[in-house]
Amino acid sequence: MLKLEEISKVYRVGAFGGKELHAVSNVSFNVKDGEVVSLIGESGSGKSTIGKMILRLISTTSGNIIFNDANISTLSGGNLKEYYRNVQGVFQDPFSSYNPIFKADRVFRLIREEFYPGTPDREWDAKIEDALCAVGLNPEHVLNKFPHQLSGGQLQRFLIARALLLNIKFLVADEIISMLDASTRIDVLNLLAELKSRGLSILFITHDLSLAHYISEQAVILYRGCVTEMGATDHIFDNPVHPYTRMLMASVPRLDKKWEHGVVDLKEKHAAVTGCCAFYDRCPIADKSLGCDKFQPMLTEAEPDHFVACYRHVER
Repeated sequence: MLKLEEISKVYRVGAFGGKELHAVSNVSFNVKDGEVVSLIGESGSGKSTIGKMILRLISTTSGNIIFNDANISTLSGGNLKEYYRNVQGVFQDPFSSYNPIFKADRVFRLIREEFYPGTPDREWDAKIEDALCAVGLNPEHVLNKFPHQLSGGQLQRFLIARALLLNIKFLVADEIISMLDASTRIDVLNLLAELKSRGLSILFITHDLSLAHYISEQAVILYRGCVTEMGATDHIFDNPVHPYTRMLMASVPRLDKKWEHGVVDLKEKHAAVTGCCAFYDRCPIADKSLGCDKFQPMLTEAEPDHFVACYRHVER
């Protein structure tokens, strides 16, 4: 359904734009019909940038994003409108999606005006009620309320309901669980799982490893805009190969034993070098003789449906 082909995003920074910031570098992966792919990484790794490029909120510097055999960068007019009928996003901060001077359910009215202008009032009201009930909201309690009268979790579920009204095929879910309390997180995750069973494809952007493991079939590990490891979620979690992935796994506290420092020792630091492996300056097993300080390694197969970008793995 959705294919990313070596997409990159470069920002001009510094005085008069004299320097470049590579937010995303040559990222490629696919999301199939009815599949959940988790995009995992720490803050600043480029996860949200990729989500925004898929939604055409920002442009790509290079590479292609293909949706149903169409390059989305060339879409305009009615074709772009049809793309947004099929692809929507929900982001981490729901408050930024609402104008505080309008009631929250204005987001539904905008959908109606743009995509369903001829729908009778009774039918439209029934669609809204079904969408709100699907995300665990009581229409009587949330409709006709201003954003400040609703919690962050309620506003977040409002946005998911907005996407449901369009009967979309692809959802960019960018940290959508972070604003929800523990009692409703599992409800939203189960809702996403149910939507997936109906054929919805989801890019689940998160830094929470447990959520990614719970909901996704495929996982992509991102560091400084580069893919370090990708493949079947079970393969990556059961057999992490890249030192960054191993560091992430070791950083998760466990209930069955006292948490200790992870298996990857990060005390020894290398000086940051441009053009090298993205993880070079933090990697405890970097080796200049292998080219770690010169080039970003390509993804190679560690096992079926499991790929890693590490010179050490190639050597082994």
